[in-house]
Amino acid sequence: MNANVAIQVLPSVATDEEVVRIVDEVIAYIKGTGVTYYVGPCETAMEGEYEELMEIIKQCQYIAVQAGCPSVMSYVKITYKPEGGVLTIDEKTTKHHS
Repeated sequence: MNANVAIQVLPSVATDEEVVRIVDEVIAYIKGTGVTYYVGPCETAMEGEYEELMEIIKQCQYIAVQAGCPSVMSYVKITYKPEGGVLTIDEKTTKHHS
C-alpha cells in the first residue's frame, strides 16, 4: 500500500435528503471496489495503491452525476509514498474508537 486518500463529495442538489441519497450511492460504489475504506461524518477515507485510488476518486464524480446531481464539488486529501509505508486507517484511528 502506497497511498491513502479522503474524499468529501458535495452534490449540488436542493435538499439534504438528496445529498444523503447521492453520497450513499458514492459510498456504495467505493464499497464495491474492494479497497479498505472508512466512512466518517464529513469524508470517506480509502487506502491502497495510488493509481487505483485515483481512478476511484475520478469515478466518484461520475457516480454522483449519474445519481441525478447536476454538478458536484469534491474535496480530496492524498497521502502518497511511492515506496509504500503510509500509515493505515487503523493506525490513524483505532485509538480514538476504543
